[in-house]
Amino acid sequence: MNQGHRRAIIDIGSNSVRLVIFGGAARTPIVLYNEKLMAGLGRGVIATGALTDAGMELALSGLARYTTILREMGVDDVDAVATAAVRDATNRDDFILRTKNIGLDVRILTGEEEALASGLGVISAIPDADGIVADLGGGSLELVRVHSGAVEERISLPLGILKVPDIRADGTGKLRRHVQQLIAGIPWAWRCNGLPLYLVGGSWRSLSRIHMQRSGFPLSVLGNYAMPPDDARPLADAVALMDKAAIKAVPSMPSSRVSMVGDASALLAALVAAISPSQLITCAFGLREGLLYQALDDDERQKDPLIEGVRFASESQQQVRGYGRALLDWTDGLFTQEELHWRRLRHAVCMLHGTGWASNPDFRALGGEELALHGNWVGITARERAIMGMALFVGMGGGLEPPILAQLAEPEALQRARQWGLAIRLAQRLSGGAPAILAQSRLDASREMLRLCVAPSLEPLDEPVLRRRLSALATALDVPGASITAL
Repeated sequence: MNQGHRRAIIDIGSNSVRLVIFGGAARTPIVLYNEKLMAGLGRGVIATGALTDAGMELALSGLARYTTILREMGVDDVDAVATAAVRDATNRDDFILRTKNIGLDVRILTGEEEALASGLGVISAIPDADGIVADLGGGSLELVRVHSGAVEERISLPLGILKVPDIRADGTGKLRRHVQQLIAGIPWAWRCNGLPLYLVGGSWRSLSRIHMQRSGFPLSVLGNYAMPPDDARPLADAVALMDKAAIKAVPSMPSSRVSMVGDASALLAALVAAISPSQLITCAFGLREGLLYQALDDDERQKDPLIEGVRFASESQQQVRGYGRALLDWTDGLFTQEELHWRRLRHAVCMLHGTGWASNPDFRALGGEELALHGNWVGITARERAIMGMALFVGMGGGLEPPILAQLAEPEALQRARQWGLAIRLAQRLSGGAPAILAQSRLDASREMLRLCVAPSLEPLDEPVLRRRLSALATALDVPGASITAL
């Protein structure tokens, strides 16, 4: 896979100092390298108002390492930013001077700039996001109103995860009252009652992992993971009863977050009580991806993140160049009434199907399902992954439906995906992967008959396996007859 243009973000936060190198499509960045150092810069600022000498030395040593890695990798497109801890520190000028001495030009983001980037990060992953983004960092909590692909309102609150313990120590209910008072002073926030709350930040993601485990959710993909808001308080109560060993045992739980999930769960319960959202949606993108999204032009921003990510991943692996697009056009002739949100999934499936030749034939169908369920795709839910997984599983010759799919999507959606898969399997048998053959044929469906119409020159392609696949598709479409005729 071509890595594309490589871009790096260095994020100097209150908890961690992180380097992320991105490649992939500009619209859907892929993480090529990700390293973090838990420098805890915010703890000193909370205690004394200044960055501690020990914290600065630790952070600067990490930053020196990052600049060396970037130099040796030849990555020169670098954006280094600092957030709440450095922003609020009385000795921030000294720290910034020392970063310059190691070759870094660090921007200190204002609270509003940080909130804007976080909101745009969510929009980049979920273009139709409509609600409030809550980006929880070490030193601050950014609340951002997103709607119709834009950031409409934003505010940075001095309520990072490192500050929550002191508030809770003042007594039972203190955090809930504190959050209620803050939200009461933000009219646009409490007017968003009944809209989703999009959760951004490592502490929220760790909390989502616990919810996944407790609810028995079968797919461990955090992006777009949804929790009912009514679960926030029971989840906080459950986390309060977990010891560190139990929290550490949660799959993929970062050790650096173990001590924070209790405070994160209490804060989430307080936010839910104050805002009354319709859903809690975990977003894998945030500030860093938002900074990349800010740099895109309007045309690039309008592209679908799912389609662009799949295109980038699959384009160089198509068995014949252009086959994925030809397959989409060919199946369009059968699924003429599909709404756009269905067609985009079918589009992604058609592109991914063209890469199946690279899989072991004995495991090709399972590989297709796995690719859909666990691929590094952006802009889809677990349900949509299951729909794509069913289509690829069937399209690559799978038989019995994998049980996990029925846990993630309803039967009607999976039946539609099965129809896609059977149509794709028919196309593969007809064309062998040649777009030119698909261009000289089409499917016509009525209530009584499914017809595969082919150009006279393609008559030699008619054979028993092709007819069996056509009949299987007709049965799935609930059409009683199937035939092959000339165009």
